[in-house]
Amino acid sequence: MSIGEKEPKNILVVEDEKPYARALVLKLEHEGFQAKNAGNGEEALSFLVEEKFDLVLLDLVMPKMNGFVFLEEIKKRGIRIPILVLSNLAQTEDKEKVKAFGVEDFFEKANTPIIDIINKVKETLQK
Repeated sequence: MSIGEKEPKNILVVEDEKPYARALVLKLEHEGFQAKNAGNGEEALSFLVEEKFDLVLLDLVMPKMNGFVFLEEIKKRGIRIPILVLSNLAQTEDKEKVKAFGVEDFFEKANTPIIDIINKVKETLQK
């Protein structure tokens, strides 16, 4: 990396569906981001403690630690990071519950093209 070049933004993809996680990571890297996948909330929490991330893409339904518990844990630990939720849980109460944690946005995976998610990542990181 030469002088004047900015360090690429580091995105943590918390997603247990491997093909979807892989597609997100590849698209993020293609757009110039660094991206890492955690298969559950427990793994994601340990990654957040070990290294610096600029944004989290968070699924809600996962093994070991779901997205709601993950949000509670990072709040308890005082970890402040922009979070975009990607889930097929589309009930109003689920959306309201995650919004109460201060997440940036909520996307229904089944109805949202990956490019729309990438565009929201870019927009969120420019704030």
